[in-house]
Amino acid sequence: MTSPLRQLTALLLGVGPLLAAAPVRALEEIQLTLPLLETAFTVQIRELKDQRTLLSGNSDLAELDRATNGAIGRRLVEAFQTPLPLPLKALAEQSVGSPLVNQVLLLISSVVLVEGVRQPLDSSQLAASLESSQAKGSLNLLEVLEALPGKSATVDLQRVVFAIDRLTSQQRLGNQLVASLPAAGISPALSQAGPLAVKRQELAIPVTHRPKPLQVVTIQPETGSNGRLVLISHGLWDDPESFEGWGRHLASHGYTVLLPRHPGSDKSQQQAMLSGQVPPPKPEDLRLRPMDMTSAIDAAAAGSLGLPAGLRTDAVVAMGQSYGATTVLQLAGARPSAALLKRFCDDVTNPARNVSWVLQCSFLSSADQAGLADPRVKAVVAVSPPMSLLFDQGSGRAMNGRVLLVSGSRDWVVPSGPEALRPMAMEARNAGGGHRLVLAKDGDHFNLRSHFANGGGALRGLLLAWTDGAFAAGAAVAPAPDAPSLLPPDGWGATEFPLVDITGSLRSLPLGPNQP
Repeated sequence: MTSPLRQLTALLLGVGPLLAAAPVRALEEIQLTLPLLETAFTVQIRELKDQRTLLSGNSDLAELDRATNGAIGRRLVEAFQTPLPLPLKALAEQSVGSPLVNQVLLLISSVVLVEGVRQPLDSSQLAASLESSQAKGSLNLLEVLEALPGKSATVDLQRVVFAIDRLTSQQRLGNQLVASLPAAGISPALSQAGPLAVKRQELAIPVTHRPKPLQVVTIQPETGSNGRLVLISHGLWDDPESFEGWGRHLASHGYTVLLPRHPGSDKSQQQAMLSGQVPPPKPEDLRLRPMDMTSAIDAAAAGSLGLPAGLRTDAVVAMGQSYGATTVLQLAGARPSAALLKRFCDDVTNPARNVSWVLQCSFLSSADQAGLADPRVKAVVAVSPPMSLLFDQGSGRAMNGRVLLVSGSRDWVVPSGPEALRPMAMEARNAGGGHRLVLAKDGDHFNLRSHFANGGGALRGLLLAWTDGAFAAGAAVAPAPDAPSLLPPDGWGATEFPLVDITGSLRSLPLGPNQP
């Protein structure tokens, strides 16, 4: 039998990012129930504010902390003060009954039982419990616990440890692959800035699918354009600025780059949401974002963006990160569907479940209407895309664009196992198509981006190599079982994070049952 102390240690090593607590009298203590034993450790909420308070307390957990010379206390305080991945207060206040909040509450109810509060929790309970909390960009677990009603809450350690083990297993195969396969070498021709000076501007274009003009950042060579167009889509609650380094690197090598700002899911939308002015992103944004990208291509074709003369718009490359990566997959012909969402969104114990399912499951009502492929998009780079539930298996057969998928081996928001390795392995077995999968060792969900001043970040050589290959391939860029590689054999690696092409291992990867 696994010892309770080992299970507790496992909890303390990872509970921060995984636990969200629920919904008005402030909670005073929590009980950590141990698996397989009919006992619990009790800890006062006030003792979690710092380790010194914990050490001087009288709770059972304080006794355990003293018995381990402070090791338990250090990890417990760190875990409970780790920021949670979602702004739960604002989500609850502004979206009572929304699919996004319902998914968060489903996770909460599976591990936290609040004394005197009905289960499962509902949106109004969560909103009421967090109403007095200060609005800010994020909440940590301790702040959420302090907002809970009643005197005590019980945290089911067995289920929490299961969640921790699940995340570890979701990252295990990716970590094994990057440790066992050689990383790509580094070529100065790809990793260093090109010879061209670049300029940046921000323009607005009228669009029919939004009430206000669409803001578009353009980054282009001052002279010497190669006449080729690249688009970049930012992630949820992000902005073009986080990816201007990618654009700068490409522009210095001759490419013209457009970065639309997606209203409704950008950083300003998050700030407005947190201040109570607007609701969270809506399911229809799944349709609107690809339309933003298509409208930007249309504007470039119409000559209304002041771009270099002779710019071709009949064949473009698109790239994006997180939600933006999902957007470019749609443009490349991956067709969203509600089929897997209906099947798996309520399954809280599924081994593939991860944080990105919260976003994907919010698209239940819009997925079947979000097939918006653009035949002008011939190749895409999708960095950390939430995708396992959103796209049906085998949907890659009808794609118009070749895909380079990039995943960080330490990404816990969109972990590589269920969101990159399994879907790409399924596509490799079902259809092939010349798509590629590259893992970034130690990459997480945020450190593969790059601001303008950073000049492209760790992915700069890979992005340039894929873009060069896509345009050089001509008609052969189209997905096909025998399609030629768009990447050179080597040279597209990085010093910041080793980049490993694991495409050749996809067909032999183990695929577990009852997973999307």
